[in-house]
Amino acid sequence: MNEYNEPKINMASKGQEAVYDVTIIGGGAIGLFTTFYSGMRGLKTKLIEASGELGGKVTMGFPEKTVSDIGGIKEITGKSLVKELVKQAETFDPTIICGQFITDLQPLQNGNFRLISKTGEIHETRSIILTVGGGLIKPMKLEVDSVEYDEYSNLHYTVNDYSQFKNKNVLISGGGDSAVDWANEIHSIAKDVTVIHRRDAFRAFENSVQKMKEQVKVLTPYTINNLQCENDYLTQVTLENLETGKTQHHEFDALLVNHGFSSELGGIKEWGLKSSEGKILVNDTMETNIPGIFAAGDAVTYPNKLNLFVAGFTEGPMAINSANRYLNYSSEPMAMYSTHHEKLYEMNKR
Repeated sequence: MNEYNEPKINMASKGQEAVYDVTIIGGGAIGLFTTFYSGMRGLKTKLIEASGELGGKVTMGFPEKTVSDIGGIKEITGKSLVKELVKQAETFDPTIICGQFITDLQPLQNGNFRLISKTGEIHETRSIILTVGGGLIKPMKLEVDSVEYDEYSNLHYTVNDYSQFKNKNVLISGGGDSAVDWANEIHSIAKDVTVIHRRDAFRAFENSVQKMKEQVKVLTPYTINNLQCENDYLTQVTLENLETGKTQHHEFDALLVNHGFSSELGGIKEWGLKSSEGKILVNDTMETNIPGIFAAGDAVTYPNKLNLFVAGFTEGPMAINSANRYLNYSSEPMAMYSTHHEKLYEMNKR
């Protein structure tokens, strides 16, 4: 876990353990807020995240990037948002588990579900909320001559702290939002910044691309075709111009790679959930076609879906309310307002 993301984690054993009312699969932003709301409803809650840290695509893709489309918050960095969401999720003491990739689902005769991780851990639950986004997210590794590069101390696929590049020669490979943002953020503290990309066009906002081109050296269309290293430290790359075939050597102190991300849903694809264009189909109360299984966030689709944090922060509570009705048909349709919630009131009073 990193410094801004250290929840109270309870690891499940490979044997049977307590039964939970709700198990939320996916510890990104939406999964974390859904965990908090589940606690507001008084449900015994477990959150399971496949990777080693919480935050999902925010942690993986833009921890230092500014988020400005959340109501009431003018701007907040991705890592600060995750930090606050983790603290909020812990309010009602849920069980939070990282590093378990759930693959198998077994409906039980008593109406519960048994979830089994890729490494054999077992979880029993009365209902399930899927907030898995696109699945387990991994950065696409730098590949040269069919070899993937990973274990070098100055090779970075994500950036959690820009200050580490102060007074350094930085080479950035990639053409997406993250690569452009890195260049714009690092140029003011680095000794030198160079961006290389396979194409002349960049997949980022035009004003960000223009800003980058005005501030740092940009080489297109180039790719890395050779690497030199000393022990666990990369020292130099050979860059090839894809139009002319000419090469040049480039020395650097740090290499940042943003070649996109891969995602994996694993066995969830085999659970029998109806889908459309790779997304889980839900109705207007976040119910899937399988009773007892609900979904929210980037994982789902429905008419007029809004792909913003604000939508996911609504869908998660809707899924919890539906799960609560599934577990107890006489329950209230939604939780009381946070301002009237007894435990929250007492906590805030203290």
